[in-house]
Amino acid sequence: MPRYILVRETGSTNTYLNRLAKIFPGGTVIYTNKQTAGRGQKGNHWESEPGKNLAFSMLLKDLPVKARDQFAISQAIALAVRDTLADAGGDGFTVKWPNDIYWHDYKIAGILIENSLSGKDIAYSIVGVGVNINQEQFVSDAPNPISLKQITHSEHDLLALLHQMCECIEQTLNNLTNARAKDDLHKRYIAALYRNDGEAHPFEDAQGNRFAAVIDEVAPTGELMLRHTDGDVRTYLFKEVKHVIHDNLSI
Repeated sequence: MPRYILVRETGSTNTYLNRLAKIFPGGTVIYTNKQTAGRGQKGNHWESEPGKNLAFSMLLKDLPVKARDQFAISQAIALAVRDTLADAGGDGFTVKWPNDIYWHDYKIAGILIENSLSGKDIAYSIVGVGVNINQEQFVSDAPNPISLKQITHSEHDLLALLHQMCECIEQTLNNLTNARAKDDLHKRYIAALYRNDGEAHPFEDAQGNRFAAVIDEVAPTGELMLRHTDGDVRTYLFKEVKHVIHDNLSI
């Protein structure tokens, strides 16, 4: 079972936990009421109103995956967060590659995973999760945030959701005991992907070129494979391509 430690204020729960990762046991969860410098993928900032949302990091040790299979961790975490939110908020939750959580075209959660490798093994992983729960106004320049309260029109118990989410993360990872389990996880991840509906959707590459493509697959190592309108399937690393989401969305 996870072990929870409340830090009333910190810059980043991932940074806090990383300093103590070697001495804390696996399953340790650092959570905070006020995160002042939350980090997203590639250094992006994560906005979180104090006392309104979930901001936590979970330490994972003795993982049942090798370093070469570390994307399985990303898939498991994303599905656990998505499933917990779907349980509380109903339909419409998806995983936007590689591991943002969306409700329709709105972002509700971000995940940052930092793996410490030891040869072919993963010494430990630190999983940082930020979820918009009870916040109703967003002041950053993030284009499309939404909270669980805005979706359900009701207040949610932060601590109960934290426990449910962390237990779901732990259970999902513990189930990865063999190749078949990893394959089943991957199939669930593909089925849960944002805009994976067999239709062509707009994308933009790192050079700013826009194009239409269909999600074809995600490689075991995490690359997104898109089928372009000319029939070619091209592979993209994270930050080499992104979804184009309509501006000026209204809730």
